[in-house]
Amino acid sequence: MAQIMDAEVAQVLRKGFQQGITLRHLRALVALSDLKLVARVSEALGVTQPAVSKQIAELEKIVGVPVVTRDRNRLYLTPIGARLAEHARQALGQLDRAAFDIEAMTSGVSGSVAVGVVSSVAPTLLPSTISLFKRSTPQANVSVSEGHFVELLPQLEAGALDLLIARVWQPQEVAGINQMALFSEPVVVVAGHNHPLAQETAVKWADVANFPWILPKPNSVARQAVDALFAANGLSPPTNTISSLSLALNVELLRVMPALGLLPQRLAHTQARRGELVTLPLDTHDLLSEARCFWRKEHFAQNAALVLFLKCLEQATQDIETIPFG
Repeated sequence: MAQIMDAEVAQVLRKGFQQGITLRHLRALVALSDLKLVARVSEALGVTQPAVSKQIAELEKIVGVPVVTRDRNRLYLTPIGARLAEHARQALGQLDRAAFDIEAMTSGVSGSVAVGVVSSVAPTLLPSTISLFKRSTPQANVSVSEGHFVELLPQLEAGALDLLIARVWQPQEVAGINQMALFSEPVVVVAGHNHPLAQETAVKWADVANFPWILPKPNSVARQAVDALFAANGLSPPTNTISSLSLALNVELLRVMPALGLLPQRLAHTQARRGELVTLPLDTHDLLSEARCFWRKEHFAQNAALVLFLKCLEQATQDIETIPFG
């Protein structure tokens, strides 16, 4: 059935593009997929409501089949419309990326960017960000330092770092520092495949309190958040602990001993696919789920490489948000 649908969509797309689908049609379709109401689409695209209705009518005429169904004042995409919207979203994303690449490559940016990052965010965001940055401006340099937020923030304030990327707990304003939310991602409890709880389908927080735990350093914001999580579940923080920032070491420790640890959900899924770890069914209550970046207000306009790196970071964030956790 899916193959028949794909063949039908491919035929529709070829026919439609030959007959004049434009970017206006694609943007209207994607906006309608997200917003459902013509009034909201009109506001989002900065056009009148009749103009939105006209674009949808033109699209249906070009495609030759309905792309929307109407229910009172709401519009819903048909199966063909939904598939077209997926392709439209991808096409618009590629065009936005092309515009970004051209702008970056013609900017002539040079210089350097010093980035501080916590280990739980680095593997998720930095590879794609740095790849995009270096492709855009090969002559600019990047240096990366890993650590805890409480260790990296003073370096940012002193000018030793240009940018800080971290998971935050109870976010608050910092004098002289700008900050921007990047994404939210759950942190989960993980164990090795041979752990006594690895195959359990119903695990309570009381069940994990007395096992060894691999945790952030005691003076870190992340450790304070973990301690608060245990307190919220009526437990004292673990006393049998190992403090380590090394992902490779932590995974190996979880493999060879009955310890427990915390990982971002993406990393946990990656390790699970490799057969290294399992995720325990425990609610972490949005523990350290939000990632943010921080930079000095007065330094931003003076460092063109930092401005470009932030744009690359935003692009990389948009890219990972389109990839489901599963």
